[in-house]
This record gives sequence, structure tokens and C-alpha cells, in this order.
Amino acid sequence: MKCYAGAEDPQECVLTKDDYLECLHRTKEIARAKQIKSHFLQKTATEHSDARKANEESAKGVIVSLGLIKGEEGDDK
Repeated sequence: MKCYAGAEDPQECVLTKDDYLECLHRTKEIARAKQIKSHFLQKTATEHSDARKANEESAKGVIVSLGLIKGEEGDDK
């Protein structure tokens, strides 16, 4: 209110008002935290998926090289 009382143009107080509302409600902070969490979860899922695929291929190669089973060219399992 102090800004509006001393300002000639209400547009001068937009930043002050935004800071005040952010302080009360933390909307920007919450939105940023959600964005960071989403990015982290996507990155973690991708890393786990890549590691799992690499481990499956590694295990498949060992089993085939030992001659325990015959490898198939088109087998994705």
C-alpha cells in the first residue's frame, strides 16, 4: 500500500506487488520445485531403463557365449 500511496502511476508498483504475492503464496517457488522434481524423475527413469537394457544385453551375451542356450538374431527378450 505504501508503494501505491507514493506512486504517480500504479504500474510502478507491479514488481512490488508480485514480490508480496510470491511471499504470501509461494506460487513460483512451488512451480519451480514441481518442474525440478519432474525433470529428476524423467532423468532417473531414463538412467534406470538404460542400465537395465545394458545389464540384460550383458547377461544375454554371457549365457549365449557359454553355450547354455542358442542365441537368436531377432529375439528382443
